[in-house]
Amino acid sequence: MKHLFLSAIAVTLGLSAYSANNVKAEPTNDDVILHAWCWSFNTIKENMKDIANAGYKYVQTSPAQECVTQTKGDKGGGNQIFGHGRWYYHYQPTDWKIGNYQLGTRDDFKEMCNEADKYGVKVIVDVLPNHTAIDDTRVSDALDAAVGGHENLYHANGFNEIKDYNDRFQCTTGQMGGLPDVNTENPDFQYYYMTYVNDLLACGARGFRYDTAKHIGLPSDPLDSKSKQNDFWDVALGRKAVKGLKMSMPSDSLFIYGEVLQDKNVKEEEYAEYMKLTASSYGYVLRNAVEKGKWHADNIGNWCHKSSPLNLVTWVESHDTYCNAHESAGLSSDQIKVAWAFLTARQFGTPLFYNRPNGSNKGNYWGDNIVGKRGNDSFKHPEVVAVNKFRREMHGLAENIFYSSNDKVAEVCRGTKGAVIVNASSDIVAVNMPTTLKNGKYTDSVYGNTFIVKKGMLTGTLKPLTSYIIKSRK
Repeated sequence: MKHLFLSAIAVTLGLSAYSANNVKAEPTNDDVILHAWCWSFNTIKENMKDIANAGYKYVQTSPAQECVTQTKGDKGGGNQIFGHGRWYYHYQPTDWKIGNYQLGTRDDFKEMCNEADKYGVKVIVDVLPNHTAIDDTRVSDALDAAVGGHENLYHANGFNEIKDYNDRFQCTTGQMGGLPDVNTENPDFQYYYMTYVNDLLACGARGFRYDTAKHIGLPSDPLDSKSKQNDFWDVALGRKAVKGLKMSMPSDSLFIYGEVLQDKNVKEEEYAEYMKLTASSYGYVLRNAVEKGKWHADNIGNWCHKSSPLNLVTWVESHDTYCNAHESAGLSSDQIKVAWAFLTARQFGTPLFYNRPNGSNKGNYWGDNIVGKRGNDSFKHPEVVAVNKFRREMHGLAENIFYSSNDKVAEVCRGTKGAVIVNASSDIVAVNMPTTLKNGKYTDSVYGNTFIVKKGMLTGTLKPLTSYIIKSRK
């Protein structure tokens, strides 16, 4: 949830483009995720047709487990995103059972999953076994009893605040932002937690986002004095049973990724052996490019990650970059939209679209400020929908990326079949730039703009902060 950030410039991983003449299908990521942030289960259900029609394969919910209803300074029960109520309350577990006052009941969750299945959409649930509520007295008696007493719920180091996030012992056993660290190596806790996971799967969930994943130890990490082995990930990913209980579905049939935010001493390769990972540094690079209106404001062609780009979850912004320090909140909807078009047109990564609150803007982060309601319409903007569908249509086709001479326009070509042309600037730009598309006249699928390709060069005029999706008729 909270994070430290390593500038993408400090992480290096090169990715060469495939030849446009290569007719052999290449590995690609085809799907996109809608992060229905702070939507209730019923709201997601009611909007499932729009979600499917907008080209999303997955919809990610906010945390589904029981959570706090109040904190110091807020007497609780309110339904505001920030005010009388808080969006981060559902990141403060009090028990690992489905249902909370912000999002809905277990029955609501199950009905949402049933509706998703009708439309071919899969549900990803944000899960967070790493910590409990800041006020640990609010943890349920049932949870305390299940782990052998309240003292056994936490690491021995679990109430000591992390001072050095690059110290793996502190990072994986210590308290983060006041959130006491759960002893995720306690077999009794693992059994209790996996019962929750299996209930989510039984209700229809088909994936998980592991919040604060880098704060849960790997086998190679130092042990807390209460832990015999760092085996949480082997249990959580179904590689081993705990007290006879195992994940009810194989992990390779699910979409599972971890919030492993990049920093100087994060074991990305080892985490990647278990699950997909977040490409947090690439999000920074992408935002920097659209903020500057120049595609090479940073190393935009580089995925900025040690893991294969096939195994990355990518984004323009996340709920943390929007909510915590508001580092991405200054970007306009148009800037988000064109950055999304570039990201989603690319061959690799699984892009996640964070849906901002309805009515939000640069001067009002929280908009209508109601938990449970649908966010704004940006998730189904025509350009967003068009590139979501373009991505799937380009299955197996290699990418080539070109930039205009003034660096304001990027073109992502997928083989010779299609291209997405993106103007990151606030200027009208006429382009004459390389392309892999065949000679001919092309019409953009959203606005009907015309582009001409002749002898490997593409010409056309782009409006400010606009993306254009063109495809071969053959």
